[in-house]
Amino acid sequence: MIGTTILRRTPRSPLLNAAHRSISSTAPRAQRFLIYASDKTEEGILARRFQVRPQHLERIHTFIKNGTFRDGGLIFDPESQPDSGKVAATGSCMILEAETLADAKELVESDIYYTSGVWDPEKLVIVPFIPATLPRA
Repeated sequence: MIGTTILRRTPRSPLLNAAHRSISSTAPRAQRFLIYASDKTEEGILARRFQVRPQHLERIHTFIKNGTFRDGGLIFDPESQPDSGKVAATGSCMILEAETLADAKELVESDIYYTSGVWDPEKLVIVPFIPATLPRA
């Protein structure tokens, strides 16, 4: 093609893409993704969740610092009693920032909850998300 320059980028992992965004005006803009990750329902899943929780939280703290993790937390059974400290976890919900849907998916699929079999890959939902901007009161 005449007058066309094709630039090829060396592929980076989504973790690096999310953690080290370029300031260049041609860099893809990060977008937000809503993630709904249901826990598996098999016996012992809650024990597995708590066993790997420290690694999950360590990673989340890194994502908070670099702006990848915007919000999120535990989803629990409505019959649970959160005030009593007895909560039956049923999954996780979070809002992540990434350049593409594929990057967001790789971030989720590399989480210890996913790799250790806490989250159910068959029920995983990752969708683009635009938060509402509410007027200040």
